[in-house]
Amino acid sequence: MTQTWSYREGVAADPELSLLGYDVEAADGKIGSVDEESNVVGDSYIVVDTGFWIFGKKVVVPAATIIEIDPQEKKIFLARTKDEIKDAPEYDESTYKDAAYRRKVGEYYDRYPLV
Repeated sequence: MTQTWSYREGVAADPELSLLGYDVEAADGKIGSVDEESNVVGDSYIVVDTGFWIFGKKVVVPAATIIEIDPQEKKIFLARTKDEIKDAPEYDESTYKDAAYRRKVGEYYDRYPLV
């Protein structure tokens, strides 16, 4: 996996803290809440349930996209806009952990510079 699947320096999730249910904010507003998380070193991500925002779609968001985790407010802030998240590869519950899908997601997010 690339740096896309690793938390940025100073942002890593506390392994003792569950992010499930945290609100997720894109650069331009709320996009949903955390439905699933993985904190495996070099393969970390959250799955965001977007609810009614994009008709119940879920999206996989690699850890490098996260710029801040606020445990007091139970919010996660992303370095991507709503449209960038919406246009990410389609989530499929049966394949989202497969290497080919993860490569596709990584390539999608890698085309945006880390900010």
